[in-house]
Parts: sequence; C-alpha cells; structure tokens
Amino acid sequence: MYKFEELKNKTCVLTGGGGVIGASLAVALGEVGINVAIVDIQKEIADEIAKLVSKDTGVNAIGVSANVLEKPSLENAKKEINQNLGKINFLINCAGGNSPKATTKVEFIDEKLVNQLDDTFFGLDVEGFQRVFDLNFIGTLLPTMIFAKDMLEEREGVILNISSMNSFRPLTKIPAYSAAKSSINNFTEWLAVHLAKMNIRVNAIAPGFLVTNQNRFLLIDEKTSELTERGNKIISGTPMGRFGDPEDIQGTMLYLLSDLSKFVTGVVIPVDGGFNAYSGV
Repeated sequence: MYKFEELKNKTCVLTGGGGVIGASLAVALGEVGINVAIVDIQKEIADEIAKLVSKDTGVNAIGVSANVLEKPSLENAKKEINQNLGKINFLINCAGGNSPKATTKVEFIDEKLVNQLDDTFFGLDVEGFQRVFDLNFIGTLLPTMIFAKDMLEEREGVILNISSMNSFRPLTKIPAYSAAKSSINNFTEWLAVHLAKMNIRVNAIAPGFLVTNQNRFLLIDEKTSELTERGNKIISGTPMGRFGDPEDIQGTMLYLLSDLSKFVTGVVIPVDGGFNAYSGV
C-alpha cells in the first residue's frame, strides 16, 4: 500500500475549505500528514473544520479568513499561513459555487416563450452571472497568484484546481457556472506549461454530480424531498447510478499531489461515475 510518505509535514492551502467538498479533502490531507490551512470567507466554519482535522489526524490545521475575490485579503491570509505553518507546498482551489440568480428557469426556448423571456437566457441577472463566474474563475486565478509564490521560491509544488463535469459537457440552465469551469480547464493547461520549468505541476479534478448546498435546489424538490426531473436525468446518465460522495474525490487528489503523478501536469481528471463517457445509448 502506498503511504504517501513524501507528503508528510508539507503545507497545503485549501480555499473554499468550509464547503462540503473542501471539508472532505481537508480530512484526507490530514490523514496523510499534510498540515492544512483551511481558507474560507466564513472564519467560524473554517475554524470548526480545522479543529476537527487536527483532532482526528494530529496534523496542524488552521482556519483562515479570506475572500478569494480580494487580493489584499489573500495577501493577509498568506502572511498568517506562513507564520503558522511555514512555506506553502500545495494549493487546492476549491472555492466556487452556483446561484439561482445565474440560472435559467427553463432548459429550452420554444414558441410559447418567445414573447416571455424572463425565465430564459435573455432574462438572466447580469450581476448574478458575473458573481458566479468570478467566484469560480477569478476565485481560482487570484489565490494562485498569491499562494503559489512560495512554490517559486522552493522550485517545486503542486496546484490543484477543482473543475466540474460542466466544463466538458455544459448543462442546461447554468451558463455562468459552466463557462467558468470551462475556463478553469483552459487555465489549468496554460498554467501547467507556464510553470513547468519551475517543477510546479498544475492539474484539475472534474467531479461528477454531488449534492451540495449550491445545487440542492436543482436536484431535490424542497417540498417532497424527491429527486427533481433534472436529478433523475443525471442519475439516468450516470452509469454507476448514483450521485458522487465528497470522499470519492480524495484518492484522485492524493494521487495528483504525490510523487505517483510526478510526470503528470496539465490534465483534468473526471471523477464522475462514467457520466462523461456515456452517450445515453
């Protein structure tokens, strides 16, 4: 069994660490001996997860408050991390999410809706669209600019971005989220080339469909707690026949951080139960 010995006592910054996926990844990082800075805009949640990780795994985990869309906030967070955990070896960009304000209410425009466009693409809230795009893409770009500087000094490191199935096959209703995640894929490839001579690897994971606070309204009916029509479509299009669990991402994350993947850079790995491979027939 591979024990990830080379990862012990390293330091990882995990943005969006207060979310469902982030919290799960934080635990897996601690289990292999990586000290973790859980960065989230909600300090109380970051602190709670850090305490849990420290208690369960014995590593040094801290909660750090930062807004991934504000450079000065991230710079202050880096100072705090360096003071408490030392140089940053790994960065996982996990901050992101969707919003009803950037979501169309209908999948298609048909003849009935031509004169009633409020529920379509043409009725989207532009500020809501911008917010979702920025949270996912700029919220990956800015933290990388700040936290990856330590890796330049050390001449090694790993950056891991969290993409989505939407980046490969854009889903109906969520154009802002799909566009942002597609941009993350391109940025991952571009940055991998840019940093290759510095021995800094850049990869991404594209999770399949997990039920999170951001997408629950699309997948589960609030009144009946049953799957929505959209939720049923996703399950029928996933050969493994279920939604993913946050823990399903842990193994791929550790592979991409470790020396097992030391010649792997610029890739986006789906963890999706076969969704991307399935034609529906």
